[in-house]
Amino acid sequence: MKILPIDKIREADAYTIKHEPIPDIDLMERASRELFEWISANILNDKPVIIYCGMGNNGGDGFALGRMLSEAGYAVEMRLVKFSDKMSPSCKTNYDRLKKIKKIRLVEIKPDNKLPVIKPETIIIDAIFGSGLTRPVKGFIGQVVQQINDSENIIIAIDAPSGFFCDDTNQNNDGAIIKADYTLTFQFPKFGFLFPENDQYVGHWEVLFIGLHPEYIEKVEVRNHYLLASDCKPLLKKRNKFAHKGTYGHGLLIAGGYGKMGAAVLGAKAGLKAGAGLITAHIPKSGNTIMQTSVPMAMVSMDENDHSFTHHPDLSPYDAIAIGPGIGTKKETQNALKILIQNTGLPLIFDADAINILGENKTWIPFIPKSSIFTPHPKEFERLAGKTSNDFERHARQLEFAQKYEVFVILKGAHTAIACPDGNCYFNSTVNPGMATGGSGDVLTGILLGLLAQGYHPKIACILGVFLHGLAGDIAAEKWGYESLTANNITHYLGKAFQRLTHQNTSGSF
Repeated sequence: MKILPIDKIREADAYTIKHEPIPDIDLMERASRELFEWISANILNDKPVIIYCGMGNNGGDGFALGRMLSEAGYAVEMRLVKFSDKMSPSCKTNYDRLKKIKKIRLVEIKPDNKLPVIKPETIIIDAIFGSGLTRPVKGFIGQVVQQINDSENIIIAIDAPSGFFCDDTNQNNDGAIIKADYTLTFQFPKFGFLFPENDQYVGHWEVLFIGLHPEYIEKVEVRNHYLLASDCKPLLKKRNKFAHKGTYGHGLLIAGGYGKMGAAVLGAKAGLKAGAGLITAHIPKSGNTIMQTSVPMAMVSMDENDHSFTHHPDLSPYDAIAIGPGIGTKKETQNALKILIQNTGLPLIFDADAINILGENKTWIPFIPKSSIFTPHPKEFERLAGKTSNDFERHARQLEFAQKYEVFVILKGAHTAIACPDGNCYFNSTVNPGMATGGSGDVLTGILLGLLAQGYHPKIACILGVFLHGLAGDIAAEKWGYESLTANNITHYLGKAFQRLTHQNTSGSF
């Protein structure tokens, strides 16, 4: 799914109005109907509703929604935040329609008015500004927003929380911003929804599809994308009936250290579960028994050192190489990583300590094979690329790093972001808080290794790997919940994730 900046969303609206064709007021009715369907499905009509409306089209959505909710038996009060003497034409039409409904109470809030009381247990719907705002909300409108936030009631924002900057950081926004519990946004997720700094404003968000013209959506060029199952399913290769283990490649995982052999175990298991024909784990000598008993399906290459990675094996048998989980950052390990970079032409997967080592030896980075993959969490990325002041700046640094060195950077988080050498970025939709657990990243590294070994292009491996990793975590959370989910659970449900993505029928029936 494409993520459109606000100016492109306005173009999509205009294109739809012209080419469907559909009058603006009818497109607004369509959007409001989707809002109504969501609210009526999630909120019982025994809850009173207050809808705060502005003077533009977001307010028009609110007036239309109020009319529909009232017709469905909700007790609705409309509050017009009158910051101008002019309404947009479609807002005015829906305002006039609503005034004819006697049972709806309509209150005007003006700069000199005392703000009306908000009673407990009332559902508040924010339709003051929505998306597209580029200046801070202050003055009496800011006071209205602050009163809403202070109410402690459930708040639902239409399209975007009022006062919220969708395409820029809100850390520099000194105005008032609605802190929504739910945000119901139209057609596309907004760019700003995908960053941790904005969670306090956006809350849980959902995309409501309002039928913007597919021709425009198809042709519009964007840099940012939101990964859905429909994007990922066509990327999966079909398995051949007469294939054998050699068909699906041989991956080398350099991982583990004294006290951290679990990282190697998790990565090797995940690589095999992701479909690699063979996985060899190169580990310190002392970890042999652990690996052979924990992952008997994997082969073992033992380092000459008992506790650390100090040299790589012959690289010729391998189709893909991953390095980093649990290897530590000792001097001999750093030297071994440098030699590995010098001796392979294969794209490498760098995780965990391998990234930390590169953070201390940045002059090595230009020599890394093109199309390699980095999988840092935010602190590891900071060591690699430097500190940033907010999520938007970090995102720009991530893209800059990927393009400069022609590599893929998977920045792990609630919406893991894949920055590509071509300047595109893909945000993941599958994830849950239970995956914030030790070893989850080792599993992702193993999945990526398994996919690369099978011959997937690094970009496709990143997209599929991140999506399937999150999907397996989501399936695991359905059984274990967030608190009890472990990295092993993610690997265990990776097969289910493949099946859910492809809708495989494994029963043998038709």
